[in-house]
Amino acid sequence: MEERLNKFIAANGFSSRRKIDEFIQQGRVTVNGKTIFDLGYKIDTDTDKVAVDGERIKQSEKKDYIMMNKPDGVVTTVSDEKHRPTVIDILNSNTKIFPVGRLDYHTTGLLILTNDGDFANKLMNPSFKVYKTYITKLSKPLEAKHRMALEKGIRLEGRYTLPAKISFLNDKDFTKVAITISEGKNRQVRRMFEHYGYFVNSLHRSEYGSLKLGNLKPGEWRKLTKQETESLLTNQKPIVVKQQPLKDDKIKDRGNKPVPGKKDFENKFSGDKRKSNSKPDFKKKFKKDGTKKFTNNHKEKKFDGTKRADKKKIRRA
Repeated sequence: MEERLNKFIAANGFSSRRKIDEFIQQGRVTVNGKTIFDLGYKIDTDTDKVAVDGERIKQSEKKDYIMMNKPDGVVTTVSDEKHRPTVIDILNSNTKIFPVGRLDYHTTGLLILTNDGDFANKLMNPSFKVYKTYITKLSKPLEAKHRMALEKGIRLEGRYTLPAKISFLNDKDFTKVAITISEGKNRQVRRMFEHYGYFVNSLHRSEYGSLKLGNLKPGEWRKLTKQETESLLTNQKPIVVKQQPLKDDKIKDRGNKPVPGKKDFENKFSGDKRKSNSKPDFKKKFKKDGTKKFTNNHKEKKFDGTKRADKKKIRRA
């Protein structure tokens, strides 16, 4: 059976397809002993021998999907050159499996692990809109203008972040923030807040798509059901976190002022200040014979048909 090289490796539990593309470009992948650099290279899955860093890739039919509550001080990798504990050490399983995306060393919360590379690739692809919610504790209260900018998207390292959803967990404490995003760039949440001078004291991922940690304690894990696995890719609506009103005058959201309507405008100019839209009464300004009335103690004058120039000549004469 013919299949693309990166898809074959991803489907057999080595890593995500995106990561495998990096391995191919780095010259770490061989087919029948020959190093391959072509990302679109196709192999015969029945006869070709594929290896990454010299390790043979074997076909695996069983797919595993696991949810873990990652504790603090654990690396989200398969192995670590500094010999720090990894999420794979916590699983203590002989099955080849890898984490979907990353959580920083000190970031805790919901992490998905699998040996299904295609599944992992879809979860990490922003076009599938799999939303992740993080609970964070900031070094200072989040200002309304910064909240609005972060929700709209800000420029980080030459590109704009996708729209986010931000809410407050406590209407009296604006340092506790819930942020929901559909991306997963390196240290993205931390960098978004640091862009405006907020230091992230703690960061915890509480939800991943339709999944919630539930009763899982730090370091515990469980296998996902078929229904949970399928819902991750079908539930593409953002997680709605209840918004708390901003009551602090210092960070009051001034960006949501109502636009004054027609009635508000008319009420503003009530009484003598209100402008009239009625047409002028010509009967009051002109007499029956066409003579214009002048007020403010001006004498009434009639137009006798004589031009101004003619009047000057008459006076000189």
